[in-house]
Amino acid sequence: MDAKTAVIFLLGVLAATQAQLIQRPSKDATIQNVRIFCNSNDIVVSIDTSDAFNGMIYPKGLSKNSSCMAEFKEQNSPVLYKLPLKSCSTMSSEMEDGIEYFNTVVVQPHRKLVTNQGRGYHIRCKYQTQEKTVTNAFNVSFVGTTPLTATAPMPGCYMRIFAGSPADKAVAENVRIGDPLTMVITLDDQEIYGMKVTDCLVRDGLGWGEQMLINSEGCPVDYEILGTFEYSASKTTAAVRFQAHKFPYTSSVYYQCNVKLCIKNAGGCDDVPPVCVEGGNILRRRRRDVAEIDGNGTLKGTEAEVDENLTIEVFTGLYVNEDDELPEPEGAAETLTPIREEIEEDPNTFCLSPKTFAIGIAIAGLILMVAVIAAILILISRRRRRKEDSTTGSSIYSSPYTNTAYSHSS
Repeated sequence: MDAKTAVIFLLGVLAATQAQLIQRPSKDATIQNVRIFCNSNDIVVSIDTSDAFNGMIYPKGLSKNSSCMAEFKEQNSPVLYKLPLKSCSTMSSEMEDGIEYFNTVVVQPHRKLVTNQGRGYHIRCKYQTQEKTVTNAFNVSFVGTTPLTATAPMPGCYMRIFAGSPADKAVAENVRIGDPLTMVITLDDQEIYGMKVTDCLVRDGLGWGEQMLINSEGCPVDYEILGTFEYSASKTTAAVRFQAHKFPYTSSVYYQCNVKLCIKNAGGCDDVPPVCVEGGNILRRRRRDVAEIDGNGTLKGTEAEVDENLTIEVFTGLYVNEDDELPEPEGAAETLTPIREEIEEDPNTFCLSPKTFAIGIAIAGLILMVAVIAAILILISRRRRRKEDSTTGSSIYSSPYTNTAYSHSS
């Protein structure tokens, strides 16, 4: 095979490869309808498709996280995806009559690549606040010990994180590292219960990492991250100021605390606020009196522990960005409104679709091969020219040699 035939053969192979890349048939399932179901611990996204679904579903920004990303192969309709309420970038917002959880879910019709065919949906679930009751140990004992149990309404408890001062009433949702924040935990205003904040921790929402902030005594673990809570006189509000921080691999940050209720008029809140020394509260809560009637009908007082089970778990979350990241623009989107996943613009980079990238690679390979073949042809041509010059252009003349200095005639 000479050089010219090799060039034609390579061009034919490249053209066939390029045609295969461009004309490869693809059949994607079309999304027909999307519904959500609000459960107690998660949100279920139900997607009706026209054909078997092959692709990924994940919260926006978590396409690389296996615990939040779900991969589907030949999944028949409907496609079900569970979104947990307390992780995977699901955030909450306090409303007047309840709490609303929201997130953005991306449906990507490819199991390996993130393409511009993906569609995003704003998911929102609103939960009504239900009135709860708590059993309190006000026992009156007669002969035969017949306990009487009184019930009191469980007060509502909320955690909010404000940007700057709580007086500005700006709830923090998207901040930068180092921004001043204030965590406020409030109990409904009433005369029975006070509270003590304990066991606070910060989580990444992915199940990979967490850091304890407040221990079981209500004392800070690391003052540089989170200091001591300041309580109101009624002991129904606790606040602490801190600077925004995050885990290095995600912008989602979740805070969780246990709020232990105490009975104010029985001395149960005497250890609030805690006085912390070396991580322990030097104040000890006094026992409260419980009235009992003995067998002689005499009323006497005994001591009983305050019920430790009166604990409410509160949590909230926000997005914390790096210094060079811009927060997302504010604007409420309706439930399940299709959006396109935002791509951060960088003047030093540009994006290509898979088809354009394949065509570019094919063209670049074609140009490179033509250049190599041209160089080989030029080298072969030069060698042939040198060989012809060496065989036809040079000659050696020979003739009889005569030395005139020694010639003589006889």
